[in-house]
This record gives sequence, C-alpha cells and structure tokens, in this order.
Amino acid sequence: MNISFEGKRILVTGAGSGIGRAVALRLSKFGANVIAVSLPDKSFDTLSEEDPKIEIVKVDLTDWNATKDALQSVTPVDHLVNSAGMFRGHAFLDVTAEDVDESFNINFKAAINVSQIVAKDLIARGKPGSIVNISSQASQAAFHDHTVYCCSKGAVDQLTRVMSLELGPHNIRVNAINPTVVMTELGRQAWSDPKKAANMKSKIPLGRFAEVEEVVDAITYLLSDRSSMINGVTLPVDGGFLAT
Repeated sequence: MNISFEGKRILVTGAGSGIGRAVALRLSKFGANVIAVSLPDKSFDTLSEEDPKIEIVKVDLTDWNATKDALQSVTPVDHLVNSAGMFRGHAFLDVTAEDVDESFNINFKAAINVSQIVAKDLIARGKPGSIVNISSQASQAAFHDHTVYCCSKGAVDQLTRVMSLELGPHNIRVNAINPTVVMTELGRQAWSDPKKAANMKSKIPLGRFAEVEEVVDAITYLLSDRSSMINGVTLPVDGGFLAT
C-alpha cells in the first residue's frame, strides 16, 4: 500500500524522542513538511541534524498561551499527531495533586489546545484533515501504580470520540492508537527486568512487546487517505492484550 504525504504539512508533538520522533522522521520520508514540537533539549536538537527538512518548534506544551503563540505561527497545518505525553508511576494511595496536574496537563490538556489550533485553521480554510491521538492500552485496562496515567489516557480516548463527533462534519477525522509496551529507548529501560517483562508478555497473545515502527505504521495509516472512512476509533496496537 503506497502512502504519500507530498504537499501536506503535518504537526507532531512530543517529537524529541520515542514514538513522536519516529513518526516525524517517517512522515518526512513520505514527503510531508513536518513541524516537530517538543521541549528544548539535546535529543530534540539532534532531530534537525538527522533530517534537516523537519521544522523545529521548541515550546512547553503545558503552557497554554505560549503554545498558542508558538503554533499559530506555523499554520496552515493539514494533519496532527498528538504524541506528547508523560508517565508518573505511583500507587493510588500515594498519588499527589502534582501528579494529577502534571500528567493531565501534558497527556490531555495539551492535546485539546494543539488540536483546537489545528482544527480551527482547517475549518477556516475549508480543508479536510486527520488527527491521531496517542493513547495507551492503559486507557482500557487497570495496572498497578498507573492511577493517573490510566485516567489521563482514558480521557484521551473519550476526547478522541467527542472530537470525531464534532469535527467529522468538517471532514476532519480524529482517531487514537492504544499501544502496549513499546520498545523505545525508555521502554527498553523500563522493562529491562526479565521477570517484569515476562509477566507482561504472558498477557499478550503474540508474546512480545511492540516495536516503534509497528506503532508508526498504525499512525501513518490513520493519518492517510487510506483510512478515509475511519473516524472515532481507539485502535489497539497491543498484540491482543485487550482481547484477553
């Protein structure tokens, strides 16, 4: 299946590392003009070295007004990938107000803000578009020490459904993907304990974790015209975890 984004401007948040970075590089390879957004750090600086065609925007997405100022200047945008996110692992009885605020600010609130910017631009221009939100299997399954993360990703799933309902009449599709553990650099570190990894893999029918490119494949498909009748779905990329 050939997919091309020639002539399309695609904004990717959380593009400094992990899934967001891999998505930005893939979309650029497929001809898109990519606007990569992340916090200013050394890993983000290397992205433009790896692919000089990618436009870099450094901003703290938890700052609502600074984000608006930074991103309104890069429109028009045709598609959006909301990949920025964070994880704080605490047992329910140990969750703090700061845990809730920090997690929801980046995992949920930032997605609303960035999506509004992109959607309003598309509607004003009368153009179709596609938005993909990065959720998690943790939005639909409970995990120890994942209270705030599970709740924030559950909010992302419901946000995706509401956005698809309200933006669909403007020919703007909104979907989410819900990966299992993904073998990003951080993922490999977090699941390096063989016993811990074996326990999780035993719950995945395919018996393994997801590779980054497998997640990127799903995002690319949902962004593209090949998925033109898919709207409002939360797509597991989990090897069957949620089916068990």
